Amino acid sequence: MAKLAMKKIEIVALLCDSKNIIERLQRRGVVELTNITDEGLAKINTSASIAKFEQNLAAAENAYDIINRVYDKKKNPLSLLEGRRAMSTAEFAKQIKNAPNILHVCNIVISLSGRISKDRNQISRLNTKIDTLMPWERLDVSPDLGGTDSTVCFCAALPRSVSQEEIYSLAADFDGGLDLYAEVITCRKEYTNVFFMAAREQREALENFAAGLGAVYFKPSINRTPAEEIKLCRSRIEELNRNIEELEKSISGYGEILGDIEIFTDYLKMRIDKYKAISRLAVTNSTVVIAGFIPEKYASGLIGEFETKYGSIAISVSEPQEGEETPVLLSNSRFSEPVEGITEMYALPNKRDVDPSSVMSFFYYLFFGMMLSDAGYGLIMTVATWLVLKKTTVEGKLRQSITMFRNCGISTLFWGILFGSWFGDLPQVIARNFFGTEIGSLALWFEPMTDPVKLLLFSFALGIGHLFLGLGVNLGMLWKEGRRLDALCEVIPIYITILGAAPFGASLLVPVSPDLIRIGGYMAAVGAVLIVLTAGRSSKNILMRFFGGIYGLYNTATGYLSDILSYSRLLALGLATGSIASVINMMAVMPENVIVKAIVLIAVGSVGHIANMAINLLGAYVHTDRLQFVELFSKFYEGGGRPFKPLHTDTKYFKFEKENIYD
Repeated sequence: MAKLAMKKIEIVALLCDSKNIIERLQRRGVVELTNITDEGLAKINTSASIAKFEQNLAAAENAYDIINRVYDKKKNPLSLLEGRRAMSTAEFAKQIKNAPNILHVCNIVISLSGRISKDRNQISRLNTKIDTLMPWERLDVSPDLGGTDSTVCFCAALPRSVSQEEIYSLAADFDGGLDLYAEVITCRKEYTNVFFMAAREQREALENFAAGLGAVYFKPSINRTPAEEIKLCRSRIEELNRNIEELEKSISGYGEILGDIEIFTDYLKMRIDKYKAISRLAVTNSTVVIAGFIPEKYASGLIGEFETKYGSIAISVSEPQEGEETPVLLSNSRFSEPVEGITEMYALPNKRDVDPSSVMSFFYYLFFGMMLSDAGYGLIMTVATWLVLKKTTVEGKLRQSITMFRNCGISTLFWGILFGSWFGDLPQVIARNFFGTEIGSLALWFEPMTDPVKLLLFSFALGIGHLFLGLGVNLGMLWKEGRRLDALCEVIPIYITILGAAPFGASLLVPVSPDLIRIGGYMAAVGAVLIVLTAGRSSKNILMRFFGGIYGLYNTATGYLSDILSYSRLLALGLATGSIASVINMMAVMPENVIVKAIVLIAVGSVGHIANMAINLLGAYVHTDRLQFVELFSKFYEGGGRPFKPLHTDTKYFKFEKENIYD
């Protein structure tokens, strides 16, 4: 339906033109190259060039991130929504002439960043050293002193709180008495730092005494007091921080060339893709052979351009071989294109499938709007997405998604107007609480909160239409394949059965004409008989055909009943949005004072409605997807296609002004 027909393309040209041809194919972005494996043709090894480009790309991206972290420039909040800037090939060529200088700058930035990292690591080590020395700050000698000619001393940490008096008391009782000097430097509940000193001849006794207390020796390699060392460390940290500031200032000075680095980055990506493409080609001594797939609609344009540009070139376009897997490229109208991402999220169509994007687009927008169904929320969605699309250059899949939500917002606004929901019942609440008047329903059709059964039946009716659409597509596919009997047997009996059973199902909720129920009963019976007679037609055994038919009828009854009941979520989510919005409004006007009530209404209402909109928007998105994937796609769609991946300018920051000129 909306899949572009694919052709095989083969180009034979002079070897001297190969790089120019690849570059032009890359700019056009309409040919997916395939790997040529003909043993009679040679291949070009580009791995060394690719490795060099990848190395330079890593340097450029690293430098770009480094500059961005320190470059002080106010950014547009909508910058993330900005698309790539357009550039002519001449302007691009001019920019790339400066590529060696840009690479040199990137290496300088990386070097400066390395110096910053080195200084920060040193600061970290100094801070660790300070933390280690702080408990010993009161010590007025070097912890590494060791003693004098006549004394021995050391610093040690005891694993508990010990007073100086307790140490002397324990020393007096130790091995007949130990004459020592002990100074408690720091005493905490968990540890005690002590400076010990004794006569040199009592060294062994002092060490045994300290060991008995569980001492852990403190021996930092410093030749000054802890306080002096801490002061020097802090001074060095200040010096390093000043150095870091200077280095960051130097890096920030390169902020003005961020745009040049962006172009350089994209250039390297293009070169990598180009050389990967070259590795797929086949060559002789004087010619190059290029093969791949091209959408049929672009073939004539590319042939005309290349034959005009290159005199010695031969291009052939042919049909893919029977059974050959071809890539898939979708092309839909402006109405259906935004939901292509939903199709791709499930699976691309295979060779037999039709593109379901155009099939589901109307119902997708319809169901999304019904599930959210608040005119206020729909108005916000529509205006916000319209402004983004109007005021930014967002492109690609993101633009597609924003357009989809804009269309869903329009649908939400439509259903909200029909159901009379404007931020729930906010107009009625404002009129009642601030103007002392009652206003009636704003619904152009009806209010689901007061007549939920009506909306439930309408949801089931839409669901039946949705399912019938899927069955109709399946009928068309089978008919086109020449399987006309299968098309009629697999679809028509189900149509008759469901249409016949619908009046009886509706009668369980609302009064229905007995004549309509009776006619429906006859139709359902005829449909059931047709299903029994046709469902097992593939079997040659009459008995197996009968039981196959019975099983087919059972599957149809249970399967389609379950499918139709799934559409009750249209009612459930629609009621959830409106009821939560009404509760938010009720809570917001609880204060008695009018001024306070107005302030609370603005504050609570804003926060509450934003949260309600976000939660139910997510719910509408998920459940609308589910109705397409489970209920609709199961009727005709298999999926499993491979995406079309042409050689193109896969750039992040710029695009050529003229890329695909064949549209």
